[in-house]
Amino acid sequence: MGRPDQPPPRRPEENRSVGLLGARRALREAEVENAELHLRVGELESLLHANGQRARQEIGALRQEVGELRRQNVGLRNRDAVAFEQEAEQAGAQLAQVRATLAAATDSVRTEHLRAREIAEQSRAVLSEAVIVSDRILTTARAKAVDRERAVDAELAERRARIAELDRQIVVTEDLAMLQEAGIYEFRHRLADAVAYKSRLEDLKDRYKSLQRNDEAVLAASGWTVNGSATEGKRMLRDYTKLMLRAYNAEADNCIRTMRPHRLAASIDRLTKARDTIAKLGRTMQIRVSESYHRARVEELELTADYLTHQEQEKERVRAERERQRDEDAARKEFEREKARLLKEQNHWRLVQERWRAQGDDAKVAEADTKLDQLHSAIEGVESREANIRTGHVYVISNVGAFGEHMVKIGMTRRLDPHDRVRELGDASVPFKFDIHALVFSSDAVGLENRLHRELADRRVNRVNLRREFFHATPAEVLEVLRRTDQGDNVLHFTELAEAEEWRASRTIAADGAAVPA
Repeated sequence: MGRPDQPPPRRPEENRSVGLLGARRALREAEVENAELHLRVGELESLLHANGQRARQEIGALRQEVGELRRQNVGLRNRDAVAFEQEAEQAGAQLAQVRATLAAATDSVRTEHLRAREIAEQSRAVLSEAVIVSDRILTTARAKAVDRERAVDAELAERRARIAELDRQIVVTEDLAMLQEAGIYEFRHRLADAVAYKSRLEDLKDRYKSLQRNDEAVLAASGWTVNGSATEGKRMLRDYTKLMLRAYNAEADNCIRTMRPHRLAASIDRLTKARDTIAKLGRTMQIRVSESYHRARVEELELTADYLTHQEQEKERVRAERERQRDEDAARKEFEREKARLLKEQNHWRLVQERWRAQGDDAKVAEADTKLDQLHSAIEGVESREANIRTGHVYVISNVGAFGEHMVKIGMTRRLDPHDRVRELGDASVPFKFDIHALVFSSDAVGLENRLHRELADRRVNRVNLRREFFHATPAEVLEVLRRTDQGDNVLHFTELAEAEEWRASRTIAADGAAVPA
């Protein structure tokens, strides 16, 4: 049996610098070669097992043949001795040949097995050396990685410290970020009205101007000389303090000029950092803005923000009052027109009644009496509504095209026809007109409106300006609240679905790709 060709064992070169990736590749190649050698050893062991099996089978066959020969020997005792010896010699030769063949096969299998073991030992040695080299390389790489990581961490910590230092010097001025952080504005100085804030601001300005005149706004060290002259030293110190104060006041005046209530915190931070910068630049001569002066300018910023907020609230109150007054005036004019119409109609029926009475038509006179009674009741109702300013209609309206499907407006009007008020609300300020979902007549429409607002307070859209009467609710949910009140039976009109004709038609036109008519 021939020897299979085996590749020479691979050994790593001495004094060769192997990289981390090269070591891993050598390790994988050694593992593959070791697996191939194990496979070859298995094949040789299988071959040895097969050859031993075949040899045992041949021995068994020879034993059977020897037994047969013995039987033949017993049967041939009476035969010729020469013939018998010849046959015995042939059988012995055959047995010797078989034994020689079996010995040769056994030697071949043992040789192959030893060769395979030798190759396996060589591969294990190569694998061990590769593992040692790779471990050495990995250890070195890990050490370098740890050193590099430490260096990066140190650099990162240094940069973070630098960024933190810069952040302390940076003032956030983005209006969107400040608006999001502001939330509901909190008054620093609660005064009665905008006039009181203006008076307080004037007093505060007088106070910090007095600090400037008394040289208490900016502090500095004394005893400086220039070229041996104390006078020149005082002049230099005075000039530097004026320069620093001018820079500080410029920053403060700019904060006052651009003040918005949501910018108050950023403006105070900005002014404080300007004070800190002046102290850092004037550290040599100990030039710094006094705490009392800085506190006065910060209080000016707070009062200015409060003044602007209070002023805006007063404007909103005036606007709401004007709107309410316009609605009252319109209602009063409607009452006057309706009363004049009813009185005119009443006079007409009285004249007609007198003619029918003169003609002696009692049926017509009775009809005129009934009509006059109705007109009298109507006139009294108009006069009662005109006298009672709380009587009116509470309306629930929506504008799907402008605000979406789950938002309603709940308000009240004293108009005789509440539809007029709803039409005014749907003017050019919104893209589509409002749809009426519910109309409720009440002798205390103001109280009913306030109760609905309280019941739906957690769904209010604008929680800062409570005069904005929009709520995240559906008409059905508002109707459910109405049913819980004693005014549920006074609902004159209710519909849950918003018609929104203009909005739906606009969507259809847009979907069809048609041009909007001019």
